[in-house]
Amino acid sequence: MPRTRQELEQIERQTLAPYAQFSGDTRGREHAEPPPEWRTHYQRDRDRVVHSRAFRRLEYKTQVFLNGTGDHLRTRLTHTIEVAAIARNIASALKLNSDLAETIALAHDLGHSPFGHNGEAVLARLMKGRGGFEHNQHSLRIVEQLEQKYPNFPGLNLSWEVREGLAKHHTAYDRPDRSADFAAKNSSLEAQIANLADEITYYSHDLDDGLESDLLSEQELAVNVRLWAQVAKKVKKEFGNLPNEARCYFIIRNIIDTQIRDVVQNSEHLIHQVGVQSADDVRLHAKALITYSPERRKLNQELRKYLYKNLYFNPVVHEPNLRAVKMLRELFRYYLVHPEEIGESAQKRAKKTGLHRAVCDYLAGMTDRFVMLEYRRIFGQTFELQA
Repeated sequence: MPRTRQELEQIERQTLAPYAQFSGDTRGREHAEPPPEWRTHYQRDRDRVVHSRAFRRLEYKTQVFLNGTGDHLRTRLTHTIEVAAIARNIASALKLNSDLAETIALAHDLGHSPFGHNGEAVLARLMKGRGGFEHNQHSLRIVEQLEQKYPNFPGLNLSWEVREGLAKHHTAYDRPDRSADFAAKNSSLEAQIANLADEITYYSHDLDDGLESDLLSEQELAVNVRLWAQVAKKVKKEFGNLPNEARCYFIIRNIIDTQIRDVVQNSEHLIHQVGVQSADDVRLHAKALITYSPERRKLNQELRKYLYKNLYFNPVVHEPNLRAVKMLRELFRYYLVHPEEIGESAQKRAKKTGLHRAVCDYLAGMTDRFVMLEYRRIFGQTFELQA
């Protein structure tokens, strides 16, 4: 006989920590529907995210380097998959609900605009005084309203706990407004894990992409970034002089391992120190319990500062992105004058949300590639990746 949802829920109660978020205790969905038969609620949510159109579009959205500039450089999709893997790892180690942590991680960037954080910034300016734009809140908007896949409700109708994780998602990059619908002081431990997994991923894999593109060098990292120097020294001591590709890969792999180990050990200590006994106890606790140790946080801040100076604001990365977002501004203004070109569903939404929000939704849903194609179609100009 197939394993039922009830059996899976029972396994969770037997194997997870008491302060985990059990799928059987979900606050449910906004729109009532029959429960899944052979999946937990969070496993159903994960499948709905992976099968969404917004998830597929992440393949052609910028992570750091403008999409299309390198075959091995990360996109928003590969970043998301890596975040989900790390989130599942940490959740499993802490005996938390890895399905929930993975689902929040898979959905955390669904609302990202084209051209990364530069694209987000320009949409926020264009929408100033009209509700603004912030990609975490737009992720919620996508799963609650914009995806149109089901006959009886808009959006994906995800469980409350997944939507809570999206509403409260924040990292060193992200500063969302907290939704009134999720007013607890904190989110579940699984949602907190998704936050940290996002940070761990972009710290380590942006290093990898920076080295791949020759904008960063091992020699300078060894001098300026203690975290890199410590791990590189350990790898050399253990394995000697490795070939270049293997050496860089293994150093970054070990950086990820040390980050995960630090988060697991420090978080385990904090959880037991404060004595939470349930998922709702966690929500009532004022401070996050999934955190780095103070020493690790200092090392990460040093790394982050170095990446901003030498990678994110490097002209090779920054200037093409700045030129690219000019296309968003011009397209935004064009669609306000020609709303018939934003598609039938967006035109219908405009009657409820206003034209500016409908245009913003339309642009935010575009891939980098589609923005360039639309710009060429409308203005007859081709965007070049290099100056």
